[in-house]
Amino acid sequence: MFSRERNFNEWHLCGFGDAPAFLFDTLESTHSLMKARASAGEIVPGTLIVADTQTAGRGRHERTWASPAGKNLYFNILIPLEGIPLASAPQITQVASLTFAEVFRDLQESSNAQGLGNASIGKVSVKWPNDILCGKHKFCGILAELVYIKRTVIPAKAGISTNIPPAPAISMGVGINVNSDPADYAHLGRAVTTLRDICGQSVNREKLLQSLIASLERAIGQFRAFGISPWVAAWRKMDQFIGARGTVVVNNRCTDENRDSGIGAIKKTGRIVDMNADGSLLFECDDGTMETVYSADLEI
Repeated sequence: MFSRERNFNEWHLCGFGDAPAFLFDTLESTHSLMKARASAGEIVPGTLIVADTQTAGRGRHERTWASPAGKNLYFNILIPLEGIPLASAPQITQVASLTFAEVFRDLQESSNAQGLGNASIGKVSVKWPNDILCGKHKFCGILAELVYIKRTVIPAKAGISTNIPPAPAISMGVGINVNSDPADYAHLGRAVTTLRDICGQSVNREKLLQSLIASLERAIGQFRAFGISPWVAAWRKMDQFIGARGTVVVNNRCTDENRDSGIGAIKKTGRIVDMNADGSLLFECDDGTMETVYSADLEI
């Protein structure tokens, strides 16, 4: 995983199963392209799109995701929902977060064993709903959205055509700070780190992405068979913030411009009690009330 990296256009990648991978030197956004191609019926479930740089990368609520060239990973995987109830689809982001975090922690522990890791930064961990951090420094963002893949019209007998209903899938965009420098993100005004900073050495992005996609495909198969319950138990072990104080922020219109002002947001401070069996957050507000939170940002 720490070997010398090949040129980006020489990477050997594939999506889930036999699905293809498409590499682009520059894109506005892997997530936007995947959504457009899915709705047009131009791709198959399991397709992977990777960009060496993005000019308009976005995170949750349309927030900017910094995307310097030749240093990080920016990709989107189209996850098929065959055999997964639509009501359970949002839990896939938590499955992905935990799966990726386990790969990152293995890298961290390998570097620490070599005496190269950054011992002062803390351990790789997860934070509800789908953040991956080291200590309190974020380095991986996940944006998932339900899309419908247009399917080909099949000509029927007697000149009558039959429309096949579009297939639901999760378009999952991922941005990972791999070999960039934390100083590259100073303008964001929040704690950010990179895998190179965590491990004390550069990471081969091609090999890392191969490992992440293979691990995620296995994890989705397990999720399809067993649901979210096994993942909740594993999440509790890796979430360093359970029991800590925090602020739940409900604001579907939060952007870069109003992030700090809180305009339009509902904020509640209190204590993070637990992750419920369905993946939701159990939160105790300062007024003593207990709330179950299904969708929000969590500030520590």
